[in-house]
Amino acid sequence: MGMALPFVFFLLLPCIATVSAQHALNYTSIRIDCGGFANFTDQFNQTWLSDRYFTGGAPALVSEPDTFIRLQQRSLRFFPVTLGKKNCYTVGVPRGRFLIRMFFVYDNYDHKDHAPSFDVSVEGTVVFNWRSPWPEDYAREGVYSDLYAFIDDGVATICFYSFATDSPIIASLEIVQVDPLCYDSVTTGDSVILVNYGRLSGGNTPFGAGITNDTDRAGRAWDSDYGFSLSSAPKLVLTTNESIHNADIPPNYFPNRLYQAAHTLELPSNLEYLLTVDSSLDYMIWFHFAEIDPGVSGPGERVFNISLNDQVVFPNVDIFKEVGKFAALDLKYIVKNLTGSIINITLSPVFGSPLLSAVENYAILHMNLATDRTEVMAMQALKKSLQIPDRMGWNGDPCAPYEWDTWEGVSCSLRFDNQALVITRLDLAGQGLKGVISDTIPLLRHLLSLNLSDNSLQGSIPSGLGKGNLQSVDLSFNQLTGNVPESLGAPQLVHVYLNDNQLNGQVPLALYSIGVHGGYVNISSNTNLCGVPSLPPCPFFGGKASLSDGAKVGLAIAAAAGGAVLVIGLLYIYVAKRGKDDYNFDLPHELAATAKHSRYQRHKSKVDSDDSKPVIF
Repeated sequence: MGMALPFVFFLLLPCIATVSAQHALNYTSIRIDCGGFANFTDQFNQTWLSDRYFTGGAPALVSEPDTFIRLQQRSLRFFPVTLGKKNCYTVGVPRGRFLIRMFFVYDNYDHKDHAPSFDVSVEGTVVFNWRSPWPEDYAREGVYSDLYAFIDDGVATICFYSFATDSPIIASLEIVQVDPLCYDSVTTGDSVILVNYGRLSGGNTPFGAGITNDTDRAGRAWDSDYGFSLSSAPKLVLTTNESIHNADIPPNYFPNRLYQAAHTLELPSNLEYLLTVDSSLDYMIWFHFAEIDPGVSGPGERVFNISLNDQVVFPNVDIFKEVGKFAALDLKYIVKNLTGSIINITLSPVFGSPLLSAVENYAILHMNLATDRTEVMAMQALKKSLQIPDRMGWNGDPCAPYEWDTWEGVSCSLRFDNQALVITRLDLAGQGLKGVISDTIPLLRHLLSLNLSDNSLQGSIPSGLGKGNLQSVDLSFNQLTGNVPESLGAPQLVHVYLNDNQLNGQVPLALYSIGVHGGYVNISSNTNLCGVPSLPPCPFFGGKASLSDGAKVGLAIAAAAGGAVLVIGLLYIYVAKRGKDDYNFDLPHELAATAKHSRYQRHKSKVDSDDSKPVIF
């Protein structure tokens, strides 16, 4: 019985550890005490913010807070499923690459003796999977996990997804900006997430960010390789106080202390590490070395091979030959096409005993496609204007991650260029919504169907709604007011339901034509609509507007003058043309009125003879 961890290696540290990092680079660092009520500064001079940036949930304390020395480990935020299955932290950050670290602890805070099952995503990609029951030490003492991700939209989005009725939990969240080129991002690109499956220091006790005063300017915490290394020969730990050349430099800023201790063997033998992984993923493995043995003074005195699952990937490694004494050597290899759940790392001697300062293993996750940014903005505006209730879980990305459902009532598909997801349907009928329709809704350019019926929406219908690809609009049974916009007569629309509202003004002829040409339009139970057959004619001045007496007199004089000019002009044309064209010449406005009346009569006749009644007034 154990926890399914297909996407994560958890760095288990003593419960006195903190995720706060001594970050000397001039970058953004944000540390959130999830569930905490006050800001504080820890012993490493790092500021922790009281809980903020969350979209839902509630604060809680662990059952035995006094067993946790660090304040950020004593509180947590949990997300009840009644507030929606998806809840997030959304933190504004500059564009760049970030170390994101989380601390999870259960400690029976809810007195249910049931650690929850949930998933965690970063930027719309699932990165951690928690499954109940948790290992006892994880649940009681807590555990850290971290990753590197590139954020280019100005918001770091970390979301939590509940299973069944379980409530996801998190105790602390750290977001630390790092060098954008770290961990060979030029090769991997910005569309991958590197999830820590093991960051082990040979010969050291745990150290680094928030554990000791040793500085790691990329925010890392380093665990000991104790428990992961195997050898038939006795272990030998080498240490030095000498400064290590090429340590603590960009873009990775591997700390000086990392190379000041090393794991070797008293006798030449294999030094092995067994790392548990998910065989469906690729992995980036980094090896770190420095020749600090006082007994080695030249090349050829320590030579070894590095193998991964019995395949030699770095033959004849000679640290002294490559970089000399007291200097850092870093090697990277990407493992692909695994057939099992173990990566066996073997350092085998060629001459002398192998040596290792540290090893890191990162799962390479390709980021899921995200929703088109313009449409995300439109959906966020709709969430606010429609007053979407928390229970619907409209948090994070509307369409991603693909492992989980979209926002409730939202359907998505792949954009034509396969580079983003887009909104194709919105069905929010009967959700008790009481807001207004945001005027950003026309930005949902790929929307095919919109159903906001049977709510209590107020305000007007946004101008532009109906353009794009929209084919069906149902706004019936609301409390909408104002005019029907011309855009709802767009030629691609086939169904428009506006009935049972409080709309007024002239109905666009194009909207009327939808029903005439085989679609379905319902504008009934809107007592103040006018201007198309079977509806009253619209007042010349429109609606209830009235003019002052002076304005009426001025308008009458202007009309009389304009009419006189028009009559004189027509008489001139009549006289000039009479000798050439011997027929009656109707006035232009009479021709227009006659044509319009005939068109309406034809439409009305067609509607009256059609049993489907496509246009309803």
